[in-house]
Parts: sequence; C-alpha cells; structure tokens
Amino acid sequence: MKTLMVFDFDHTVVDDNSDTWVIKCLPGQTLPDSVKNSYRKGHWTEFMGSVMNYIGDQKVSPERVRSVMETIPFTAGMTDLLTFISDHKSTVDCIVISDSNTVFIDWILHASGLQAAVDQVFTNPAKFNELGYMEVQCYHSHDCARCPVNLCKRRVLERYLSEQCDGGVEYERVLYAGDGGNDLCPTSCLRGRDVVMPRKGFTLERLLAKLEDNASLSAKVIAWTSGTDILQELKASMQS
Repeated sequence: MKTLMVFDFDHTVVDDNSDTWVIKCLPGQTLPDSVKNSYRKGHWTEFMGSVMNYIGDQKVSPERVRSVMETIPFTAGMTDLLTFISDHKSTVDCIVISDSNTVFIDWILHASGLQAAVDQVFTNPAKFNELGYMEVQCYHSHDCARCPVNLCKRRVLERYLSEQCDGGVEYERVLYAGDGGNDLCPTSCLRGRDVVMPRKGFTLERLLAKLEDNASLSAKVIAWTSGTDILQELKASMQS
C-alpha cells in the first residue's frame, strides 16, 4: 500500500506567501490603500482578484509577474523532500491543497523542476485574460463554517481519498504538512495511523495543541522546522 503526502503550499513548500510575493513585481513593491483596504475577512481570493487587477492596470506584463514568482524561496530541505518523492512515485503519491492559485504554483514548481513530485494540485483556478490581466476564481463553494468561503481543505482531501479508493488505491498512511489556520479542518478526517505535521511556531501548531486531548483529532502530531524533518518521517512511514 502507498503513502500519501499532502502539502499546503505557502509557508510550507515555499518559505513565504506567494500571494503577497507577487507585489514585488510592482515598481514600488507596494499596494495603494484603496486596494489594501478592500480585503474582507474570509474573502482572500476576492482580494487577490483586486490585487491582480491593480497589477494589470500598472501594465505589468505576465512575463514580469512570472519572473518575480519564480524567485520565491523554497523552505529549507523542501527540494530534497520533493526530489525524494519524485524518485519514489511507485510508493508515494503527493498532492498540494492550497489557497494560492494554479498559475503561481505551476510556475514555481516548473521553475524548480520539481513538478514531477506532485500528482495533483487543488487550488483556486487562475488564468490571464486577453488583456494580460490575471483572473482568480474560488476553488469551490462549501458549507463548512470553519473555512474561508473559497476552499475547505477537508472536503478536498475527503473527496480525493474517496475517489482514490473507488479506483482501488488505499493509503497505508497519510502525512499532512501545513502551517496555517485553514490546515486545521482537514486534520479531522485523518486516522490514528496518519500523521499531521504542523510547522513549528506557526498557527496550525498552536491550534493543534488545543485539540490534542480532543476526540476530533485521531492522527499523531509531529512538528517540523524543515523539509528534512518531514522527509525523515516519510521514510519511517514507508519502512514501517
């Protein structure tokens, strides 16, 4: 049986937030208050639409945006981890569930040559229109009160596992690595033999600490500081 490795993207695979990194493509590397103040809690994807509209208004080309996005740093040890996964595709499946967007993640993974490690990316769809503006849409709609309006990661993971099972693929173990508040919801569908890996010092670690005595969390919790920690746990899972 295979192991499934699930990653968040921002502050997990890459060591920054891709949605804020893109602002570096602007001449002044900052947004006007009119755009900054348009953000509504829980509506980040809508806000990113405004950001990319402003970037388009400034006549920043898609090529310029791409060149900036390709400079975002990977988290320490993450390229080694993804390379290991690429080399062990017969025993490890790997998916990304992210609140970023398809264009940014595709660019970043291809620039690093690591796209072969990832079987599927579940994130907000994006594309450049005929005017050269990037448009971002919500991944889906859902009724989960705990998650942002555009994405419930638990629903995505549950559906993926169900579809894999229907296709005859069951996982010996699922490892989930993330950092943020929106990574908490999917941990509730993990089993006792699975592992949730929060990044040390980030929101998910604090939220899980409050939950560890709670029946809603069955998975083992192992915090990480670099991709090396995750790789060590992945190798251990494959050998057990």
